[in-house]
Amino acid sequence: MALIPSQVLRVAILLSYFSILCHYKALDMPAHQTYGGSWKFLTFIDLVIQAVFFGLCVLIDVSSLLTKGGDSREQERQLRKLIGLRDWMMAVLAFPVGAFVVFTFWSLYLYDRELVYPKLLDNFIPQWLNHGMHTTVLPFIIIEMRTTHHRYPSRSWGLAAVCCFGVGYILWTCWVHQVTGVWVYPVLERITPVARVAFFSVMMAVIGVFYVLGEILNSYIWEKLNTDLSSRCAKLKANISRMQEGTEAVGPTMKGELIK
Repeated sequence: MALIPSQVLRVAILLSYFSILCHYKALDMPAHQTYGGSWKFLTFIDLVIQAVFFGLCVLIDVSSLLTKGGDSREQERQLRKLIGLRDWMMAVLAFPVGAFVVFTFWSLYLYDRELVYPKLLDNFIPQWLNHGMHTTVLPFIIIEMRTTHHRYPSRSWGLAAVCCFGVGYILWTCWVHQVTGVWVYPVLERITPVARVAFFSVMMAVIGVFYVLGEILNSYIWEKLNTDLSSRCAKLKANISRMQEGTEAVGPTMKGELIK
């Protein structure tokens, strides 16, 4: 039995995302006042994705409790739709985008933080909030993957959806630059147009890799759990069989002793 029920974990994670979003929106940053506001940053978009995803998970938990023991087919059908949407969001948005944000941010930060998170931002964003936006996303989504089995779509459809999201964000970034004359991230200011195309292409490949990695990790976790469960059931059946054989062997012996 889990130390903390998965339903409680989801509520706690959802509340943490609400707290992070509220604190982030309350920051008095110049970038929030320019065209696109917070929505031009992938980090903020990812936080919204994660909050919506875990909100959906909590909604499913509550709906499951309310419909438990009921015989309404319509309620079951609506619940299955919600579960299907949850699984799709996990596969296409929550895991690949979340993992992508954590990986790319810390990779660029460790190489040269001025490329993605200039030191000036330390005056606006506290360290705990920075980690809430760029670190805890990954362990939270892995916890969800570990506690609940999610059905992935076919790989081709999943990759197509992830690529649509990636292309959409790249076009949005280019549009913001077209309107303001400033790139969203400092790294894009420092490279040539050809290098930007290569950079965007590599980022698309990376987010595709994270989609496949999430699919593999999900399968590995639940195949291993199913294997362990099957092994325990087999051992339990073997023990029961031995007990039955021992009882059958002892029975005639005791009967013979009574006759004597």
